[in-house]
Amino acid sequence: MWIKGPAKMLQLQGPQLLQMLEKCLMKSLPESLKVYGTVFHMNQGNPFGLKALVDKWPDFKTVVIRPQEQEMADDFDHYTNTYQIFSKDLRNCQESLTTSDVINWKQHLQIQSSQSSLNEVIQNLAAAKLVKVEHTQSILYVMPETARKLLPSLPETKNLPAGYGAPKAINEEMFKLSSMDPTHAALVNKFWHFGGNKRSQRFIERCIRAFPTFCLLGPEGTPASWSLMDQTGEIRMGATLPEYRGRGLVSHMLAVHTRALDQLGFPAYNHTDKANKIIQRISHNLRHIAIPRGWNQWNCVPLRSGPPPETALGGLDTWPERQRAGREGRRPRHQRGGSVGCSGLGKR
Repeated sequence: MWIKGPAKMLQLQGPQLLQMLEKCLMKSLPESLKVYGTVFHMNQGNPFGLKALVDKWPDFKTVVIRPQEQEMADDFDHYTNTYQIFSKDLRNCQESLTTSDVINWKQHLQIQSSQSSLNEVIQNLAAAKLVKVEHTQSILYVMPETARKLLPSLPETKNLPAGYGAPKAINEEMFKLSSMDPTHAALVNKFWHFGGNKRSQRFIERCIRAFPTFCLLGPEGTPASWSLMDQTGEIRMGATLPEYRGRGLVSHMLAVHTRALDQLGFPAYNHTDKANKIIQRISHNLRHIAIPRGWNQWNCVPLRSGPPPETALGGLDTWPERQRAGREGRRPRHQRGGSVGCSGLGKR
């Protein structure tokens, strides 16, 4: 069944409609990938309790995925206040988002999409709502088996050799494969480019509980390198401790995580910054399909809101500073120390 969502958008409820939505989104890949991946996991138990809204059904043009209202109690928690959007018609998208209150523009929030063409729509909406917005665009990578299954018509997919690319060999006596647990969230948070505060740590803890995770334990018995997923099913948070970089650990993590997702039948994809040549080289060696403008995130802050309260493990949860630091090739002041890549995945 469907029910009226905020204003003029309709919320799809029940497994049958969500499965129909997933199949429909498959026809619009790769532009719909970020939304498709989210809906896929909504159909696998919906661990983040998300909901799907459309402009109409079944002949929808615009889809918005968002948390339940009760989950979005913290106006400054943009990790939770995150929306995924796909639209077949940009004019329809702008109209649907203008005439509905599906997006709470009074909050600090994030909008994610595989469609770079949404930028003008979001910029227009933000200007009308008196919201400061900053667009981050990165390279989206789709792993080989996912590309063969979901993107068979892409020329890059047709040219893929059989099997997987080989990761760099690691010292398996020194590094032992394991999984992450919520107590490791603080470590991940310290090295995640988009993290470094209490809200991001809570988000990471939730991701660890919800999805398959992998790590390599170092000689100390603690994670030396790791790979996690976010609420959209993307392999999002990966890094290696500075003292163990240059040993191929992230390459190994990506390969292990990808094969595990393939065995589960999950779509496997990730992103990296345009300047992160190390991860780009690793992705090329692992035969990932690159979609140059396929990962987009818009961070939005209402101009009339006050500064966020102190949440950091040593600073403010301020995404503009994080963005400026990323452009300057450094981490925000409260996170300087060990550095990682400027994206979802860190250095080797």
